[in-house]
Amino acid sequence: MDEATIEMLANEVLHAEDTQEPLKLFTERFPDITIKDSYQIHLRVVEKKKARGEKVIGKKIGLTSKAMQELLGIDEPDYGFIMSTNTAGEGTISMSELIEPKAEPEVAFVLMDDLQGPGVTAAHVLAATAGVLPSIEIIDSRFAGWGIKIQDSIADGASIGRVIFGAGGLTDVSTPGLDLRYIGHVLEKNGEIVETAAGAAVLGNPAESVAWLANKLSEYDIILKAGEVVISGSLTKAVPVQAGDHVRATFGQLGSVSIKFVD
Repeated sequence: MDEATIEMLANEVLHAEDTQEPLKLFTERFPDITIKDSYQIHLRVVEKKKARGEKVIGKKIGLTSKAMQELLGIDEPDYGFIMSTNTAGEGTISMSELIEPKAEPEVAFVLMDDLQGPGVTAAHVLAATAGVLPSIEIIDSRFAGWGIKIQDSIADGASIGRVIFGAGGLTDVSTPGLDLRYIGHVLEKNGEIVETAAGAAVLGNPAESVAWLANKLSEYDIILKAGEVVISGSLTKAVPVQAGDHVRATFGQLGSVSIKFVD
């Protein structure tokens, strides 16, 4: 894909995110679009956001479940940048800021040291982690109807919408008895349990997911930086939400996080 087309599509993604006006699938308009093209589009979007004053808060990992990978015909996750405009505190979030949101529970890693691939392992991730937080990612596609392919998702920042972090503080990964593989998770919508899982649902261990990302980013000379937050992928399937819904995610020893959706 040539530079002019990458620039055009990056501008379209940015406009759709700003206006909540959905796009036609890039994979329909450009059947030959590659995964590399899509990452270049997303990186261009990030540069444009930085130029207008937004800051990089961290990174997100998507499509970590085997079921979703099989659905999209891929064999690895994808990733996107978390910008300052993608974060929100517990409380309420307006549906007017989103298109077709869905909620996903994720373990968030706060880094105290840089992680630079290749060769990063889960042990390296844990050693570089200041602590972990419960989070809810509100995924939201800039393409109407969620009929996306992997190239669409990547160009759209791995369908980043908002990320809500728990307010209870960091949990040290070296806490006795804490094993992220076995952290139990309960997702509730309007007081009813809709999904349950354990940490192992994310590539066997959420730390393995972060290691994958550090190694993947090395292909683009990008590192995970100290102070950044990395959300490691959904423990469950995404749950659609609408105005009036209240979602709470509880992560065993890590605590809980909640958000209510309003008009």
